[in-house]
Amino acid sequence: MLTSQKVIDAINEQIGYEFSASMQYYAIAAHFAAEALPQLSAHFFQQAEEEKAHALRFIKYVVDAGGTVVIPALDAPQSKFKNPEQAVKLSLDQEVKVTHQINALVELARSENDYITINFLQWFLTEQLEEVSSMDNLLKIVQRAGADLLQADEYLARVGVKTMPATKQE
Repeated sequence: MLTSQKVIDAINEQIGYEFSASMQYYAIAAHFAAEALPQLSAHFFQQAEEEKAHALRFIKYVVDAGGTVVIPALDAPQSKFKNPEQAVKLSLDQEVKVTHQINALVELARSENDYITINFLQWFLTEQLEEVSSMDNLLKIVQRAGADLLQADEYLARVGVKTMPATKQE
């Protein structure tokens, strides 16, 4: 194995965090879809897919490093929100938390002199800067829009957020 079991265990925990974040974003997307805010919904469906891709990237790393993937049980996501600001604030808080989790992984890898894992995690550090900044901006937009959330939805349409993803019919 290219890394310690301690690092593999921590990455397996992170896989759970990434899947949990994905599920939370799906719940938020569904909430905005039910509120007839298609662009906000699409934005969060896209975020959910990104978080799932992060989890899959971690899974590939564990397998490539010779470890065993163990995906932890996940709590149900929050699906009811008092207002749109609460949903977006939850998303920002979640991104900040994930950033701290990635930093802790880097610190663990550093303490284990695990330069391969440190190198792998660099991409996530850059990604988290983008994610936190993006969610912070969205929160500011939603706060400025206030009760007129159509403004926020229209803004997302102008900056190119895709519509809600189609599902495969079997």
